Amino acid sequence: MISSADLSCDYLEGAHPKIIERLAATNLDQDPGYGEDAHCERARGLIRAACDQSGADVHFFVGGTQANAAVIGCAVPAWQCVLAARTGHICDHEAGAIEAGGHKVVALPGVDGKITASQVRDAARAWADDPHRAHILQPGMVYLSQPTEYGTLYGSAELEGIAEACRAHGMLLFVDGARLAYGLAAESNDVSLADVARLADVFTIGGTKCGALFGEAVVVREAGAIPRFFTQIKQRGALLAKGRLLGLQFEVLFEDGLYGRIGERAVREAQRLRGMLAGAGYPPFVDSPTNQVFVAADESLLLALDGRVGFGVWERLEDSRTVIRLATSWATPPGAVDAVGEVLAGL
Repeated sequence: MISSADLSCDYLEGAHPKIIERLAATNLDQDPGYGEDAHCERARGLIRAACDQSGADVHFFVGGTQANAAVIGCAVPAWQCVLAARTGHICDHEAGAIEAGGHKVVALPGVDGKITASQVRDAARAWADDPHRAHILQPGMVYLSQPTEYGTLYGSAELEGIAEACRAHGMLLFVDGARLAYGLAAESNDVSLADVARLADVFTIGGTKCGALFGEAVVVREAGAIPRFFTQIKQRGALLAKGRLLGLQFEVLFEDGLYGRIGERAVREAQRLRGMLAGAGYPPFVDSPTNQVFVAADESLLLALDGRVGFGVWERLEDSRTVIRLATSWATPPGAVDAVGEVLAGL
């Protein structure tokens, strides 16, 4: 029997052993604070190289909500709003952090967690064509998740189209890469880290869910594009004094390409999990190629999983079924997925 938390989330484990080893080895080091240490500087250089953006700004945050709130709060003027998919993380799972910071999130209907370039253009034109636009917030940023909250991916053509729509209408493109490692590892993925860096004005490289103990890297493609960002980060209480603890983790993730490989196990085990569920009569509810698996579960499956396999409830369907999410991670052992197979065999 496995823990009831094993497949409910993808950030429950601690950190990759290489990170723990490096943290332990440098525990008593006395480095400069606030990210001005050698580990952070080396991590910034490694990230710039991996992104093929030698002039980018790189900042380290403890968590994703903190990073999203700081980026939007500092990059978007008060008279503008942010466009995002209705299921986007800043809409549903950040406790109104963006609104609490003074910015409105305009939710657009998405398909499998994704929005389109046409929707971006329509929103921009609707504001521009409105004779009363002085009373309306202007769309100033588009927020995307890669992968999305449904585990789906924007393909290169989709991302190119949205980036072009943003440029045409003077909007920033912000890509939330909290689970980016799992997107990069997906077999069907055709978007590289360098592609994200080329198309997005700002994006995050997730560490918390992708092998780090904690931490997200925020990459601003054009240095200085967010004026006084460092000062504003501190003003918002988001600057870690022991910044080396963040930089060191990204140093390990990027020094030998570990970040590009770390999602492979999660994707492989998620594929096995999808196959088991489909074979038992529970096909994927969403065609997700990454580490998140969604199925519409009937009462018998819910009862069978309860207490044996942890899962997240996503939505209730009109036919009384419940869409549930099971998520693998970089550290998911094969036995965790095998346990689901044992449950299914007993149905």
